[in-house]
Amino acid sequence: MKVFLGGTCNNSKWRDDLISTLRIDYFNPIVDDWNAAAQQREVEEKENSEYLLYVITPKMKGVYSIAEVIDDSNKNPDKTIFCILNKDDKSEFDEDQLKSLNAIGKMVEENGATWVKDFDELGTVLNSKAGITERIKFSSYINKE
Repeated sequence: MKVFLGGTCNNSKWRDDLISTLRIDYFNPIVDDWNAAAQQREVEEKENSEYLLYVITPKMKGVYSIAEVIDDSNKNPDKTIFCILNKDDKSEFDEDQLKSLNAIGKMVEENGATWVKDFDELGTVLNSKAGITERIKFSSYINKE
């Protein structure tokens, strides 16, 4: 089983946190040079992954990941998982941003996809889809005040 790790880039460390907890295969699309070959590999990895994860954090600069999660929640609801991190390092979403993101989460759920509302649950949810029942707790900066 493989999960595609989509969502916020921009030096966010959520992937490092999550990868350290996963007991399943994953594809991390972060590369130093985002060129045509990297883009093609991402397309192929998304097609070959059992799950498509999108984690959105306040470090998000572009909005393409939002379009991707909505598109995938429509086309591949059984594969799509969405998670919002309210805080990422010293960055936080404001109230209006969270209201919009929560509306997106509801839309993702209404499309039949999964909205995981707690980052601590994310590794556990992903691992459980592969039959691994280990409970995961994060210890990194993401959850620290």
